[in-house]
Amino acid sequence: MISAEMHDPARFHRSEAPTIAREFDLFNLPHGFVENPYPYYHALREYEPIKRLTDESILLTKYADLLRVYKQPTVFSSDKKVEFGCKFSRTPTYEHHTTSLVFNDPPIHTQTRSIIQRAFTPRAVSTMEQGINKLVDDLIDKLGESTRFDLVEDFAAAIPVNVIGNLLAIPDDDRGSLRGWSLAILGALEPEISSQTLEKSNIAVREFLDFLRDLVADRRCHILDPEFDILTRLIKGEPNGERLSEQALLHNCIFLLNAGHETTTNLITNALVSLSEWPEEKEKLISAPDLIDTAINEFLRFESSNQLGNRRAVRDSGIGGIEILAGTPVTLCIGAANRDPERFENPDVLDISRKPNQHLAFGSGPHACLGNNLARLEGRIAIARFVERLPNYELAGLPQRSGRVRFRGYTRVLVYPGVHS
Repeated sequence: MISAEMHDPARFHRSEAPTIAREFDLFNLPHGFVENPYPYYHALREYEPIKRLTDESILLTKYADLLRVYKQPTVFSSDKKVEFGCKFSRTPTYEHHTTSLVFNDPPIHTQTRSIIQRAFTPRAVSTMEQGINKLVDDLIDKLGESTRFDLVEDFAAAIPVNVIGNLLAIPDDDRGSLRGWSLAILGALEPEISSQTLEKSNIAVREFLDFLRDLVADRRCHILDPEFDILTRLIKGEPNGERLSEQALLHNCIFLLNAGHETTTNLITNALVSLSEWPEEKEKLISAPDLIDTAINEFLRFESSNQLGNRRAVRDSGIGGIEILAGTPVTLCIGAANRDPERFENPDVLDISRKPNQHLAFGSGPHACLGNNLARLEGRIAIARFVERLPNYELAGLPQRSGRVRFRGYTRVLVYPGVHS
């Protein structure tokens, strides 16, 4: 009798899984991992949930273990100066990633976050809804007139670039290079990179900084409302006089674009591709559009835009009975945790009505994603309006994966719009 596991694309057969988990190396990935990492995640979680990799770092794949790390920021640091010093040397890429909000601990993290966060409160984000609705509808108008389009380039990627561009009040004509810069800089965060990838990132950082210096100089002369313009908020700082250095200001503008761009693009694209692969869920959303909020959580869980996070132990500790010495790098496998059967029933099934759904797509603890309210709003409007107005859309061939491990998404997804309203 053939086991049902043989037909489950998310799992290896039980006879294979222990060996696959034992031999797994994040820095020498097996063939097929990028296309479908979930069988590897299941094998690791069951047989080596606390996996010591070839560089003596630790890879965690269980939900409970990730949550434990997130909740102990004084034990597991977000500061990447040591790790990135080895990986990038003293390059523009090193300067950027070690200056930006996400890869720092207090007091730098606390100071920068406090300056930015008021622009991402639910009230502030709600004021963007009308503009995002118009942006999305204008894009769909053009898609519906075409015989075939690229879901990534023509729709999903255009939304966050314009939303973040509006937040920073970047002139429309100056937004053409933003996506390319973002992709190049984020590409350097992959577990293993080539010298060419690093050089592309360095060039992108230099060009982005040059662009921002001119933008900041102009904004200093033409200050906008700091309640809604993040760049003005960064320039003016806190009411108590606390301000970012010029270096920190520029690099956190880059961070805001990068953080809001790739993950939101992937959320929208992954969701619409997943719905095409799960037609019953697509029909459920079309017939019950009020499910969109639970659906967004499920898309974030099922195909997490950000698959990996990183920490470094700053003092001796332990997880699951395994000793972790101070200085040990720890990789948090968000994509695996969000498919943990100990946390989620039928984790490899897309269920847009799933409740509860406390996924880790936005992390947890003090480093939880600052822009998650905005990402949810963009995703909710984009996905809901797309399936409402283009309910018969179909994929035109196999989507092309980006080839990235940390950020899970596509580079090209050709789509037939079908009959639209």
